[in-house]
Amino acid sequence: MLAFFTRADGLLRSDPWATRSDRVVQAFFYLIAYVVLFGMIYGAVMGSFGGFLGDRMWQVLFSAVKVTLLLFTTFLISLPNFFVLNTLFGLRDDFTQAIRALLATQAGLAMVLAALAPLTALFYASMDRYSMATLFNALMFTIASLSAQWLLRAHYRPLIRSNPRHRWLMWTWMVIYAFVGIQMGWVLRPFIGAPDLVVQFFREESWGNAYVVVFQIIVRVLTGN
Repeated sequence: MLAFFTRADGLLRSDPWATRSDRVVQAFFYLIAYVVLFGMIYGAVMGSFGGFLGDRMWQVLFSAVKVTLLLFTTFLISLPNFFVLNTLFGLRDDFTQAIRALLATQAGLAMVLAALAPLTALFYASMDRYSMATLFNALMFTIASLSAQWLLRAHYRPLIRSNPRHRWLMWTWMVIYAFVGIQMGWVLRPFIGAPDLVVQFFREESWGNAYVVVFQIIVRVLTGN
């Protein structure tokens, strides 16, 4: 247990020892475990907006699972594109190390979210407007995402020193991940769940396009409709 949290501390400090291991499978196990544990911690707090009584406890459980699912599905959907780009840029031999850096970033993102969970709980205790809860969680994810970008740059430094082309691939990953993540967040909603609605794992109208919806909202605002 001590080793588990020592490695977690090293990840946040961008300590290479935190992800370096003679056994690659063991290193990956630690990183995946961090994503699951800390992602579920924030997800549970995120889903507690309506309390814990009755069906709302299901929302807490659903949100705990869905935040972790969001992180993993976004990562897995983005990975094949990234593999092809690494191959085309002649960086395939470094791909195992690149995956470790990306997983370390995912783990760091989950840890930052878990660290922000007490602020989310305090905010929930201070207000009861669902729209404000949604905006506050969006802010928490934005802060965690910006922190993850810093972590990714730190973990990618050895790769960039070995080949400058990794810098372009790193920024490409950020774009791909953000693009997929926004859409996955839309598909997997609700993460908070309005207290006046029936608790559901998925919304019936979940399968849509987040970017089309955003465009429609912008059009409505500009046209005054």
